[in-house]
Amino acid sequence: GEDVILEIDWQGAQAVRALVHPISIFILPPSLDALKERLTGRATDSEAVIAKRLASSVADISHYKQFNYVVINDNFDEAVEELIAIVKATRLNLHNLKRTQADLLRALEA
Repeated sequence: GEDVILEIDWQGAQAVRALVHPISIFILPPSLDALKERLTGRATDSEAVIAKRLASSVADISHYKQFNYVVINDNFDEAVEELIAIVKATRLNLHNLKRTQADLLRALEA
């Protein structure tokens, strides 16, 4: 009856999917240029580290098709609203309602 949120990479999501059937959400940057700007804007990594992270990100991004939902993080507030909408919609999914509201549904069917 609790929502569990894991912030993991695609390999971690793959491991979780082997154990349970989660709702998975992939968060994409609006573009590779925006991703590069975000990484360089932090001013915490060297150019070599940023280049390596960008190359790794391109490979990681290719796995978005394995997820149930994709949120494009162009505007942070909008992305958060989209994540909340996904969680709310998932809670209202009939499969989940049968589990969380079984007594009510049985009573209404009687």
